[in-house]
Amino acid sequence: MQTATLFDLPAIQTVPDAPAAAAPAKSKRKKRTVHVSVPLTPSTTVPDEMIRDADWVVISSSGGKDSQAMLSYVVQRARALGMLDKVVVVHADLGRVEWAGTRELAERQARLAGVRRFEVVQASGADLLERVEIRYGKLKAKAQQEALERGEDPATAKVPPAWPSSSARWCTPDAKRGPIRTLYTRLVAELSHLGRPVRILECIGQRAAESTARAQLAEVEINRGASNGKRIVTTWRPIHAWSDRKVWREIARSRLPYHPAYDWGNRRLSCVFCVLGCNSDLVNGARRVPELAAEYARTEVVVGADFKKGLSMREIIRRAEALEAAEGPAARPPAGTAMAEHIGRARTSRYRARQAALYGLAA
Repeated sequence: MQTATLFDLPAIQTVPDAPAAAAPAKSKRKKRTVHVSVPLTPSTTVPDEMIRDADWVVISSSGGKDSQAMLSYVVQRARALGMLDKVVVVHADLGRVEWAGTRELAERQARLAGVRRFEVVQASGADLLERVEIRYGKLKAKAQQEALERGEDPATAKVPPAWPSSSARWCTPDAKRGPIRTLYTRLVAELSHLGRPVRILECIGQRAAESTARAQLAEVEINRGASNGKRIVTTWRPIHAWSDRKVWREIARSRLPYHPAYDWGNRRLSCVFCVLGCNSDLVNGARRVPELAAEYARTEVVVGADFKKGLSMREIIRRAEALEAAEGPAARPPAGTAMAEHIGRARTSRYRARQAALYGLAA
């Protein structure tokens, strides 16, 4: 016999004006307060003045073309000011879900640019795929509990998607933003003798041309979420207004090596399979790293949802396999293919020749 619950008591049902039993009130998340010392707006938006005023200039490098171009641009300005010693390059290591060699490339780019301090941060514990499964377990438990509170069968509870999405980019604070802020804490401790809040200028390679959401971002703003009584963090997006062509021209000028995934045809670089990536990037990833694609497909089964809304990893793998069957295994494109598409073969040839002369890289 099924045990009666509060929802079955006749007293509740026989009182005409009694409201329906309400679910327990959810505990409100404590509102985060910002220290009174943190300003609302930056004191300046002039690049050289921001570099002069900063105690640390922290450049976030994914190893991709945008952060690479930004690195080159910011380092050039800091060197001209005689302040290269305050520049730190940080790479958030994403583990198995990022393109092979990305961490090593980011470090090489920093060293060749003349930056002496390169830091690697990484989220502790589970990686992205493991976090998706953990998140699914929590969302499922919550949905079932809420169903019980409504007097419904928990087995029929609808579980929200556990994968990151454009509207729920929880992967960014988990894998990048949080670990980078631990670096800020260490940098602040190194300058504790200043006796005032440490000024950090964080440089991020986001561009308006990437998306409507990024187009709405300010080029310079106070990062009040990362600031506190010990540090004031100013976010600077140095290449926010740059076009793809300008990015590639800066890479050519800098002579720094870029990731070969771009020559394979990728538009973005970070996670091999990013929910914000275009379909061709995802198919390219499945062709280049099929074993990782298979792990994503297995995770889809576990959490009962497609990796990307309207596009499953199973379908991405199917498209990759169809291309392999039709074209055969793709031969690696010549180095410089991506750059040549944006700035021409002549300038690309000069870039490759200068790399060979300066760094001993194959032309």
